[in-house]
Amino acid sequence: MEPPTPGPATPHRASKGPAVRSEDAGTLGAAHTHRPVHLHPRYVLVVIAGGVFGALARYALSAVLPAPGGWPLPTLVINVAGAFLFGVLLEALVRRGPDAGRRRVVRLLAGTGFIGAFTTYSTLALESNALFTGGRTADALIYVAATLVGGAIATVAGIRAAAGHHASITVRRRHTALRPEQQENER
Repeated sequence: MEPPTPGPATPHRASKGPAVRSEDAGTLGAAHTHRPVHLHPRYVLVVIAGGVFGALARYALSAVLPAPGGWPLPTLVINVAGAFLFGVLLEALVRRGPDAGRRRVVRLLAGTGFIGAFTTYSTLALESNALFTGGRTADALIYVAATLVGGAIATVAGIRAAAGHHASITVRRRHTALRPEQQENER
């Protein structure tokens, strides 16, 4: 496993406005050190934009997937898929460097916004309660267990998928970098 390579963190000042760290250049700007990211209005808008699409994707998927016998299969599929996507996203971002600049924007847009709105643990709680109070205790227990265990397995699978993809790209880049030297040696 290759550790992430942090980029330079030298602040530079635009002609007007606050200093922007070099890894934040070309994005929404640096988060103010005196204010947490979740209180930065531009980052909040990024999360809202991702959340809109995540909620729409959840709605569309839940309308398409069947709920056999009233069992909440759509919510289970959505939450497990969201756990897999979250594992892929965070592992891929961590391997590319520190949480700054475009990586921060992607994390907030796709992770906090899209996946946060796509997955729904409040619906899990509501549907579990409905199954329990409806006398379907076995269905409720299976539903909760499948969500928790399936979510954990999906997260690990997503992390492994991103790590494997990163490793294959690293090997490919090394081979590409060595090719000119190999070609010179073969001549």
